Amino acid sequence: MKFYVLIHKDEYNGYWGECPNLPGCFSRGDTPDELMENMKEAVSLYLEENDDIDADLVSEVRELVI
Repeated sequence: MKFYVLIHKDEYNGYWGECPNLPGCFSRGDTPDELMENMKEAVSLYLEENDDIDADLVSEVRELVI
């Protein structure tokens, strides 16, 4: 399965991420790489608890510039 992670910088110079397809699935890390490792664990745990996931809810991410 492919999941997208939205990465945000936090006020403590770290990062937090969320997976839009999985409501309530998020994690944090000191670097983007650490965040992604933590997100991998968070998504795995989420999938263990929820067996009715539609991974195709988000099929593309695009940048919007205004």
